[in-house]
Amino acid sequence: MKQFLLKYFSVSKLKEIRKKYGKFFIFCIRCIPFYGNLNILSLVFGSDKNGGHNYTQHYTKHFKKYRFKKIKLFEIGVGGYDNPDFGGHSLRMWKKYFPFGKIVSLDIFDKSKLQENRIKIYQGSQIDEEVLNKIVSENGEFDLIIDDGSHINEHIITTFKYLYPKLKEGGIYVIEDIQTSYWESMGGDNKNLNNPSTAMNFCKSLTDCLNYSEFNNPEYQPTFFDLNIVEIHFYHNLVFIYKNRNFERSNLTQQHINDISYENPDCK
Repeated sequence: MKQFLLKYFSVSKLKEIRKKYGKFFIFCIRCIPFYGNLNILSLVFGSDKNGGHNYTQHYTKHFKKYRFKKIKLFEIGVGGYDNPDFGGHSLRMWKKYFPFGKIVSLDIFDKSKLQENRIKIYQGSQIDEEVLNKIVSENGEFDLIIDDGSHINEHIITTFKYLYPKLKEGGIYVIEDIQTSYWESMGGDNKNLNNPSTAMNFCKSLTDCLNYSEFNNPEYQPTFFDLNIVEIHFYHNLVFIYKNRNFERSNLTQQHINDISYENPDCK
């Protein structure tokens, strides 16, 4: 713990803080070990990512390398439905977990009252390109994007197609509550499990992007997703998609990719 504190504060500064805040400072220091535990933070801040769901164990695995970096995280969905004073539980959890991070969110309802230092909230639809473009233009590319929005299948797919190109290289795109792929009321289908309009089948189709160099078709033109997806992880109701340059060559086919543009988001 001492080494952790000295990494960010000088000895004289620590003494000054302790003298000023006394027992409260000691209490906060003792709580530091829990700041990196998303299971606990989720419960402390009232997020349903643990308890309601079992997401935090997976977030810890995939997000821990970003914890002390100056990242920008964009989460769609604030929570609390139309109550302007309720929601933001996960946003505050992320703010605590990423002490140097900037947290941005979007909700269909006005949640501006829930904004605070390092948490910026926009109002609008997750499929409104004008709104999404404004968010990206004002904040730049994001390191982490989480879709915890409407959970309507069409919305999930449309939002991914627009925002994934705006994700930083090396970033992660997460889709929560993908069980709606099986709910007819949300545009899902539990009878035809190959229905291409469901979010789950869309994500399944992206797995082919990992192996496009094996298609052995000289006429095939790789898509943007082919060229920029390197990992996909499926969990119960949860998907993580990693963005990076997918330039692995096949050891069997003659597919060549030296002259391919990885930055062209129009290649879909």
